[in-house]
Amino acid sequence: MHCEFKDMKPLTKALSTATLVFATGITAHAASDASAWVASWTAAPQPVWSADFLFPTNVPAELNHQTVRQTARISLGGKRLRVVLSNSYGKQPLVLGKATVATPAEGGSVVASSVRTLTFDGSESATILPGASLVSDPVAMTVPALSQLAVSLYVPGPTPVASFHWDGRQTSWIVEGDQTAAQKLRVQNPETQSTTARPWLAGIQVESEQPARAVAVLGDSITDGATASLDKDTRWPDLLAARLAPHGVSVINAGISGARLLADGMGVNALARLDRDVLSQPGVRSVIVLLGINDISWAGTAFGRDAQRPTFAALTAGYRQLITQAHSRGVRVIGGTLTPFEGALPGTPLDDYYQPDKNALREQVNEWIRHSGAFDAVIDFDAALRDPAHPHKMAQTFDSGDHLHPGDEGNRAMADVVNLGDVLPGLNSVSMKENVRN
Repeated sequence: MHCEFKDMKPLTKALSTATLVFATGITAHAASDASAWVASWTAAPQPVWSADFLFPTNVPAELNHQTVRQTARISLGGKRLRVVLSNSYGKQPLVLGKATVATPAEGGSVVASSVRTLTFDGSESATILPGASLVSDPVAMTVPALSQLAVSLYVPGPTPVASFHWDGRQTSWIVEGDQTAAQKLRVQNPETQSTTARPWLAGIQVESEQPARAVAVLGDSITDGATASLDKDTRWPDLLAARLAPHGVSVINAGISGARLLADGMGVNALARLDRDVLSQPGVRSVIVLLGINDISWAGTAFGRDAQRPTFAALTAGYRQLITQAHSRGVRVIGGTLTPFEGALPGTPLDDYYQPDKNALREQVNEWIRHSGAFDAVIDFDAALRDPAHPHKMAQTFDSGDHLHPGDEGNRAMADVVNLGDVLPGLNSVSMKENVRN
């Protein structure tokens, strides 16, 4: 359903606006420390892949005179917030007609009195250059920690969807017209107008009364929450956020399903996105790294029949480079061991994802993570999830059923095994008190 885009301004004015938007985003980020802004929620941008890829994109190739409404649960609250949008992989300027933020209600609705219009350098509309991001002006809106927000984005003309986050584990809505301020969306067909993908929405930042800290989690589908219950915020970083929020620490999820440490796939490799998704996020003091299982297992599967598996030396060199870059920015790095996956993805085109030689490399990498001393601390997710009687397998209690991804109980076990003092040394006493209570 397309309509003629009658309100397009001359190209020169659009490009001028885009330049202003780009500059505004830089200025806002540079001032973040002085304003005590902290990243409270993120969704790492990915390039939309071609139609011949193994998985569908779950978004239209183009939106036109349509509104996307997405829900996100923040970690920390505050009295002001701002929204981050991304055109990271766009090939042309992205024209945004209007955007709002509100408190969500059921079925894509919002609380009418909570709707706030987002502005960008004082304007309700904006243009984002290809490859650029956009930070909104601050919005006066008191939001509690661990609360949800609904962000609605309206594009007035033909707009290719080139940058998105594929698996949000949260229902989003794509509807006709400008419904950014609508309390209840006009949804004609819920089956075709809902999606779990996230076009363009990349982050929410809050202004805290005191300088706050953030912990980023750099991971793959296990971190992204591939099999977590839909609309329930039960990914393991969500559950870790609930532990850390009372202590003024946010958790931002930089997981991408299919992500790899050394190679591109359903997103660019970890070293290529480290700065954008972790080190440049305001308030980040530590990063938990849980990556490598896709590097080990993709080769020889439907993802890449002729691809070569990386060597142990290549993987450890990649981890060391990531650590070096994070340390150069004063960010602490915590390594997570790779979780058991024997029998992974049965009855699917990826049922050869597990092989004994792949598991042998996983165990070699895990021993290096545990004992090399390269990381500032280690979280042994492998030990937390494995079946004691069959250590190459995930315990049934924690298994989602595909023998690769943990279910909700597995996610809780992962969040609970994190020693808060290892993530942020000042929280040692907090972690000890939690252990006594539990």
